[in-house]
Amino acid sequence: MADESVRVSVVFPCLDEAGAIASCVAEAVRQLHASGISGEVIVADNGSTDGSAELAQGAGARVVHEIHAGYGAAIVAGVSAARGQLIVVADADDSYDLAALAPMVQALEDGAELVLGNRFRGTIDPGAMPWGHRRIGNPMVSLLLRVLFGNDLSDAMCGLRAFSRDAYERMRLQTTGMEFASEMIARASRAKMRIAEVPVHYRMRVGRSKLRPYRDGWRHVRFLLMYSPTWLYLIPSGILTPLGLTLLVALASTPIEAFGRRWDMHLAAVASLLTLLGAQIAWLGISARTLAVLFGFTQDDPLIRGFYRRFRLETGLVAAAIVMALGLAISIAVFWSWASRGFPALDEIRPLLLSVTLVTLGAQTGFNVFFLSLLGVRTRRSIDNR
Repeated sequence: MADESVRVSVVFPCLDEAGAIASCVAEAVRQLHASGISGEVIVADNGSTDGSAELAQGAGARVVHEIHAGYGAAIVAGVSAARGQLIVVADADDSYDLAALAPMVQALEDGAELVLGNRFRGTIDPGAMPWGHRRIGNPMVSLLLRVLFGNDLSDAMCGLRAFSRDAYERMRLQTTGMEFASEMIARASRAKMRIAEVPVHYRMRVGRSKLRPYRDGWRHVRFLLMYSPTWLYLIPSGILTPLGLTLLVALASTPIEAFGRRWDMHLAAVASLLTLLGAQIAWLGISARTLAVLFGFTQDDPLIRGFYRRFRLETGLVAAAIVMALGLAISIAVFWSWASRGFPALDEIRPLLLSVTLVTLGAQTGFNVFFLSLLGVRTRRSIDNR
C-alpha cells in the first residue's frame, strides 16, 4: 500500500544472512538520511533460521515473512508490503555499496522506469565476482536478453535495482526463483519501458552464497527461451520447413548433383525429417504464444491477435485435407505406374517419401488446428477485452 509520506522503500530479500543483514539495513537507513530521501527499509525474510529477522528488526527494518521459498517470492512479498512510490531492491549479503541508492532514485525521478546497477561500469573488488560468473554466466544471460528482447544492458544479473511502483505493477511478474531477475528485464523490455543503468561498487559478500551456478544459470536461460517463442520455435521452423520441403520436392523424381556429389534417397529421408520437424515446431510456437497471452506472460502479441482474427477451424481442416490429398495422389500415381508395368520390383522410394511426408503433414495440421481452435475460444475473448 503506497504512502505519500514514504518516497522510497528499500527491500532486502533475505535467507540466513545473519552476518550481513544488520549492516545492510544500517547502510540503507544511512544513505536515505544522507540523501534527504523519505524512506523505509523492509527485509523480506524467506525462512531464515539463524536469527536474521530479529537482527534486521533490531537494526531498524520492518520485517515481513514469506513462507514460499525463492528469491522472486521474497521480493514480491517485500514489494507488496512496501509503502513507497519507488522501490530499491538489494541483496542482503552486504556486497553492494548503497551509495548508488541516491543516483538510482534520481534516475527514476528523471523518467526511467527500471534502473539496474552495473558492476562492470563501476568497480568490482578482487575476488568479489567468481571468474565463471564474470566471464561466462553474466555475459551469456545479458547477451540473451539483448538479442531476444532488444535492450542494451550489460549487467543483467546485478542484484541492485530500482523501479517505480507503477512499472512493477505493469510488469506482472510471475516467477518465484532466481529467474525473477531476468523476467523483470524481459517484461520491462517487452513493455517498452525506459531502462537505465547506474555504476555500482561490488564488494566481497558476507557469508555463504546461496547461488547454485549451474542450476540457477539454467533456470535463467530456460525462462528466457520459454519467454521467447519466436526464437525458440518460429525462427527454427522458418528455416527447417522450407529447406526440407524444397529438398524433398527436388529429389522426388531424380537425384541431384551438387557440390561435386550425387544426392539421392538418403538426403530425401533427412529432408522429410526436417519438413515434419519444422512444421511441428511451428505449431508448437503458435500454441506457446497463445498460452503466453492466456496466462499473462505477454500483454499483447500482434501475431497471435492477427492469427486468431483470421483463423477458422474449417479453413484449417480444408488446408489439411488438401495437403493429405496431394500426398495420396502421389501414392496413387506411383501405384498406377507400378500396376501398368505388371507389378515389377518396386523402386519408387523418392516419390513415396514425398507422399508419406505430405500425408503426415496434413494429418499433423488437422490435429493441430483442432487444438488451436480449442485454445482460440478463450484467446479471442482475452484479445477482445484488451
